[in-house]
Amino acid sequence: MNPQRTLLLVDDEENILRALTRVLRGDGYRILRASGGGEGLTLLAKHPEVGVILSDQRMPSMTGIDFLSQVRERYPDTVRMILSGYTDLQTVTGAINEGAVYKFLTKPWEDELLRANVEEAFRHCELGRENERLTRELQASNEELERRVEEKTRQVLLNQRVLAISQEVLEHLPAGVLGIDDDGIIVLANRQAHALLSRSGQNLLDQAAGTLLSPAICALFRHATDQPADARDIPLGETAVDVHCGRMGQDTQSQGTLVVLTQP
Repeated sequence: MNPQRTLLLVDDEENILRALTRVLRGDGYRILRASGGGEGLTLLAKHPEVGVILSDQRMPSMTGIDFLSQVRERYPDTVRMILSGYTDLQTVTGAINEGAVYKFLTKPWEDELLRANVEEAFRHCELGRENERLTRELQASNEELERRVEEKTRQVLLNQRVLAISQEVLEHLPAGVLGIDDDGIIVLANRQAHALLSRSGQNLLDQAAGTLLSPAICALFRHATDQPADARDIPLGETAVDVHCGRMGQDTQSQGTLVVLTQP
C-alpha cells in the first residue's frame, strides 16, 4: 500500500466517522476526520497531500456538495465522493455531472463495496496525478527542445552570415587563393586566382592543380604537409609570384593544402 495515500472523512455525526474509520483503517490509509465542511477545508489547507475525500451530504452550515464544490476549485486533483441517503441522489447527480463529485455512495453502506470504491478512487487520483506529472515533464522537454532548436537555428544563421562575409573577403583579396585536396584537385579558388590561372575564363574548381601550376609551385605545395612552405619570385606564365603553402585542417575538418599566390 502506498504510504502517501491520505483519506479525508467529513461527517457531522461522530459515530459515522468512527464506523468509517473502523472499516477503512485496515487498508493502510492515513485517515483524517472533520465534523463539517469548514473543518474539512482547514484540514485540506494543512494537508494538501489528501487524495480522496468522502463527505456526507446533509450537514449543518455547509452541504457536502457545497463543500466539495469549493474543494474542486482549490484542490482540483482530489477525488471527491458523497456518502449519503437515497433521498439525496437527484441532488448529488447534478453535482456529479458538473464534476464536483466523482461518485455517490449510499448509506447504509456495504463494507466491502465501500472499501472497493475508496480503493478505486485512489487509483483514479494517482493516475490523474501521474498523467499531470508526465504532462509537465513532456511540456518541459518540449520547451527545452524548442530552446535548443532556436539556439541551433541562431547558430546556423550566424555561421551562414560568417561564411558569406568570409567568402566576400576571400573574393576581394589582392592575392590568389587556392585550396587543393590531397588528390591534387582544386576545391577552392577565389577571383584573383582565376585571374592568375584561368585560361579563357575556365572554372578552376575540380581541375588538376598540376595542369595549371608550374612544377616549382606543385613541388612546393606537395612538400607543405608538415609545415608551411614559402618561396619568392616563382615563375607563373608571363609573371612571377610569391608563394605561401600551408596545410588545411588546423582549425577545421578540411584536408589538403592552401596555396596563396601574391604578385610582388
